[in-house]
Amino acid sequence: MRAIEEAHPEAVVEVWAEDEHRVGLKPIERRVWSPVGQRPTAWAFERYEWLYVWGFVEPATGQTWWLILPTVNTAVCSLALAEFAAEMGLGPQKRIVLLLDGAGWHTAGALAVPEGLHLVFQPPRSPELQPAERLWPLTNEALANRWFTSLAALEQVLCQRCCALSEQAEAVRALCLYHWWPTRAAAAESPAL
Repeated sequence: MRAIEEAHPEAVVEVWAEDEHRVGLKPIERRVWSPVGQRPTAWAFERYEWLYVWGFVEPATGQTWWLILPTVNTAVCSLALAEFAAEMGLGPQKRIVLLLDGAGWHTAGALAVPEGLHLVFQPPRSPELQPAERLWPLTNEALANRWFTSLAALEQVLCQRCCALSEQAEAVRALCLYHWWPTRAAAAESPAL
């Protein structure tokens, strides 16, 4: 973060994290309460059709930005990064350092990285370091123990949930902000960031 701030002193620098999550017509099952002696009923018709939720989070503020896309690959990742950069207004006055895992579509040589976006990769096999991983229990909450007849029905519920989460910045912040995550206040105080 400090290197980006030194290279671009006129720009505001934010630190975000991004991850993808596969959801589909295979139900997400959760435990439920039921009366003693009765077994709970859960309808399920497992089908292997998927959507991918692309979640971007700024842990320091709890701000989120979401995309729901049909797949994951280098071309789709380039599209997602371009949409994110455009939505955030990146350029000479604003820069974002984005933490990603080492998925093949993140590290591919053909990945198009927009101006103002600086990618940082977490160490291999370390999902516990990725704040965006903590978003998925929140998105799954609306899908748990439900049966969807189509991807369109699933997408509608998922869109509503992501919109609701976008308005719950404090809850997202409480879940995703690790004690070591850089914030603007900490960066101003500490020369080590």
